[in-house]
Amino acid sequence: MLIFLAIVLLIYGTVNGYIVWRLLQAFSSQALLKAIFLLGFLVSMLAFPLGRIFNSHFQHHFSEKLVSFGAYHLALMIYLLLLLLARDALRGIVRLSRVGPGVVEWLSVRQPSGFILIAAVSLLIIYLGHLNAINPRLKTLDLNIPKEVPASRQLKAVLVSDIHLGVINRSERLARLVEKINALKPDVVFFAGDVVDEAVSQEEEEKMVGCLKAIEAPLGLYACPGNHEYYSGFARNISYLEKAGVQVLLDRAVKVGDYFYVLGRKDWTAVRQGEKRLSLKEIIARDNIDLSRPVIVLDHQPLYLDEAAAAGVDLQLSGHTHAGQLFPLNLINKLVYEKNWGYLRKGQTHFYISAGSGTWGPAVRTGSHSELVLINLSFGQQ
Repeated sequence: MLIFLAIVLLIYGTVNGYIVWRLLQAFSSQALLKAIFLLGFLVSMLAFPLGRIFNSHFQHHFSEKLVSFGAYHLALMIYLLLLLLARDALRGIVRLSRVGPGVVEWLSVRQPSGFILIAAVSLLIIYLGHLNAINPRLKTLDLNIPKEVPASRQLKAVLVSDIHLGVINRSERLARLVEKINALKPDVVFFAGDVVDEAVSQEEEEKMVGCLKAIEAPLGLYACPGNHEYYSGFARNISYLEKAGVQVLLDRAVKVGDYFYVLGRKDWTAVRQGEKRLSLKEIIARDNIDLSRPVIVLDHQPLYLDEAAAAGVDLQLSGHTHAGQLFPLNLINKLVYEKNWGYLRKGQTHFYISAGSGTWGPAVRTGSHSELVLINLSFGQQ
């Protein structure tokens, strides 16, 4: 953990140091503008780490606001860095191509207007990305599981993942999401992990629980944990869900009416913390799951997908990836996972990896869209 923290701080310091260096160069002859921009940037840069430190010792509205404000700096520094580097590269290309001196002067690191333009574009990107993040799109899937069920042949399910409830994504945003869920009139709701990100004040916790309790689904609410539920007190984070009537399944399966089995898996974070994660075949055998009935698995991280296909699972629902969330991280994200977002079929097993209904860090999405997933399930041969 100390090594990881040191690497994060080194990267954070290096990126921000480069931006400050370019800022000082741009306003070298403009003392007032230099002071204004430097002060604003330093406040933005220090807000997140200081807010985290304050919030870890005492939870207060001020420290929570500081964290929320500072989180946007994580996105700001990415786009300032990318645009400044792009300008540096363009300036080099222009010099090599011997274009007129006027162009080179406009691209100069000592040109205040150039830095102001880059800052303005970065802020515009973040604003548009924020609107994208807080307005989840509806994704609709029509899937058939060719197994007979004694109950209705049709089922409407909603998949929610990666809300990251906490200091940044608060009860007000959850309330709007719950309204969207209820408007779909689902039979059942699945949470594919990272519903809770971190501990909050007692008042905010009660609001979150109240919002989750307002979800209307006659066949119930089911969840598996994600990695973030483990990071700031697993028992308390899970208690948010249980208080709201959500069944949290830890390597355990339950039968839902006469429809199907839902099986929730421990997250891989539990393994790194010394716990055992059972295989799907072990859970199926121990819980006496009848594979002639539909089996739906909730597994936060979309890893080792062949295991689900080999175990005879009909549908696996995952999240975790955020489909990259911020450009250009979405490009890297695609290289890490067999499927980082969307629908996949392996043999008779359906998979859907959600981009998530919330965000981690800043409420900004520039590499993907927030989403709510409506799954229209039909059973039996068609």
